[in-house]
Amino acid sequence: MIIQPSRREFLKRASVLSLSGVAAPFAMNLAMLGEAAAANATGYKALVCVFLYGGNDYANTVVPYDAASYALYSGQRSAIALARQSLAATVLNPSTALPNGREYALAPQLSGLVPIFDASKMAVMLNIGTLIQPTTKAQYLAKSVPLPPKLFSHNDQQSIWQSSAPEGSTSGWGGRMGDLFAASNGNSTFTCVSAAGNAVFLSGQSAVQYQVTSNGSVPLAAIKSPLFGSAACTDALRTMITAPRTHLFEAEHTRIMKRSIDADSQLTLALAGNTPLTTVFPSGNSLASQLNMVARMIAARNNLGAKRQVFFVSLGGFDTHDGLTDDHPALLAQVGPALAAFYAATSELGVANEVTTFTASDFGRTLTTDGDGSDHGWGSMHFVIGGAVRGKSFYGTAPAIANNGPDDVGQGRLLPAISVDQFGATLGSWFGVSDSELATVMPNLANYSTRNLGFLA
Repeated sequence: MIIQPSRREFLKRASVLSLSGVAAPFAMNLAMLGEAAAANATGYKALVCVFLYGGNDYANTVVPYDAASYALYSGQRSAIALARQSLAATVLNPSTALPNGREYALAPQLSGLVPIFDASKMAVMLNIGTLIQPTTKAQYLAKSVPLPPKLFSHNDQQSIWQSSAPEGSTSGWGGRMGDLFAASNGNSTFTCVSAAGNAVFLSGQSAVQYQVTSNGSVPLAAIKSPLFGSAACTDALRTMITAPRTHLFEAEHTRIMKRSIDADSQLTLALAGNTPLTTVFPSGNSLASQLNMVARMIAARNNLGAKRQVFFVSLGGFDTHDGLTDDHPALLAQVGPALAAFYAATSELGVANEVTTFTASDFGRTLTTDGDGSDHGWGSMHFVIGGAVRGKSFYGTAPAIANNGPDDVGQGRLLPAISVDQFGATLGSWFGVSDSELATVMPNLANYSTRNLGFLA
């Protein structure tokens, strides 16, 4: 049957919906009908996106520490500035010092990341954010260059970070990488995996995101255990929901149901065959629980037939308009231990060099205060962690600490100096995406002369 363009588009649009009822465990994108052209994949590699929903406050995460910078920081932040004495144990000492004596420290709750930084396995990105092309403050003010649409909007900036397009986008750059490698995996189902629900970051044109919980796959209960206590009822249900159909939509639904049931069985068996990790993930920490599941799936990579995987985990609550001094430390107290435990787990599994983890968020926040919080911003600071990272380094330029200074557009909203496209291209190049394919994965990359930021070996 030839699918007419309008019907094909219908299926693509259907992909943004999570199926309800019996199909919910897979939360499939219905439009993924084509097969991706496989890129060469030798050995194993994984990318893990840790998304901090709400817009992480950059200034209380990577904190100016040298005396001059701290004075400017505390002068702008008044009641929400961290005490300088609380930062002494988390001062970052890079292999190459920053110009003009600039120093940074991590928030105290991120102390577990300092040894990883010191071991050259973690890098800090300075002032990264969504851009269409390199942009100066004068160009921003004159609106003489294209800018990301709907700046400072949560939903749209989340989508632009994850997909290079505002809310409504149907593919993300993690999924577009998955498109290139899905056919190299023994089971393409496990190419793009979310432990945090539906995320456009993992949606591709052919790659389909597979959703898991912190405990593993989400089974169809009536298939996993006897329906009404009857094996015969279970068999009848399985036959009914997986029988071939002639109607286009029904046939696609049936295909998804069968794949969901098969994937649940395969993942359950693969996880059961793992040797338990000795790395201890902190309890009562949802981000750590998600990363623990990612580590377990990586441990099962051979049984899952995986050579390339893209994972997505997340933590919400970073929209700190008020209560920042209480809420933000509590959030970072989940982020720091979770990231440290996950890196330790990859080391235990012997794949630290093959797994690269990075943080992302809607946007940074204002340097100036909004009562006892901060407002929506733009550029931010982020981390990259892994054995392949050229760490113990800062990438980018330390921005001036000011309100309406040379590096911000007002209120300390940083004008990004590093684009998400450059960031994603650097990750993609390490992952195995060819130079010619990077422009498809990161659509604004052609606007940049520097496409690889050099933070991965």
